[in-house]
Amino acid sequence: MIVIQIFNTICYQPLLNLLVFIYNVLPGHDLGVVIIVVTVIIRGILYPFSAQSIRAQKMMQEIQPKIDELKKLYKDQKEKQASEMMKLYKEQKINPLSSCLPLLIQLPFLLAIYQVFQVGITNGSLSMLYPFIHNPGQINTIAFGFLNLSKPQIAIALLAAIAQFFQAKMLVKTRPTVKNKGSKDEDMMAIMNKQMTYVMPVITFFIGFSLPGGLVFYWLVLTLLTILQQAIVFRKIKKDPIIVIDSNSSNKQ
Repeated sequence: MIVIQIFNTICYQPLLNLLVFIYNVLPGHDLGVVIIVVTVIIRGILYPFSAQSIRAQKMMQEIQPKIDELKKLYKDQKEKQASEMMKLYKEQKINPLSSCLPLLIQLPFLLAIYQVFQVGITNGSLSMLYPFIHNPGQINTIAFGFLNLSKPQIAIALLAAIAQFFQAKMLVKTRPTVKNKGSKDEDMMAIMNKQMTYVMPVITFFIGFSLPGGLVFYWLVLTLLTILQQAIVFRKIKKDPIIVIDSNSSNKQ
């Protein structure tokens, strides 16, 4: 019960009030535009965490050949293998856990957004508005003049799945062909990652088709912003002198 109250106070209530506030002040009171604005604000707040996560994922891919080499070199020396990997992470200024932390931080926001659309918007429950936020009485769930965001929308679910595919595709790096028995485990992991690139969009579509359109539209906009952020972070990584030197040296070996 206490956990629910904390969640409502820290996540759900602020997001509900932010959405209603923007709905009140934006001309036209279009819920679709409101969701775009709210998503940009949330992404802006979480930008440093998500940028760190994206950089960590990309950097892990860049040094994967060296990781594979260490696994083969110290195959029977697990402690030495672990220490050498930690040394490599330290040299490249990579925290392997930094790719997971932002996902954990974003999870409460996603759950709160779900509650906002499921309870606050779809069911019209606006009882948790702050005193200084005007209660519009009812939120018009028709977006852009034709989309009812309180109902599942197959078109939005499809677009979200396509965006999810391209977002994941940006993170997939082609691995070299398996040449020896020792590299089969790494190649199998690469195959699994590629499979997930196709599986996750399918899951996104089928789950999205059963959820309120507003929530899936939020996920669509969030994924598009993630694609943009990945492009920015990847460009910065290419300009990083440490990465350039490291990649050149690995090509000479």
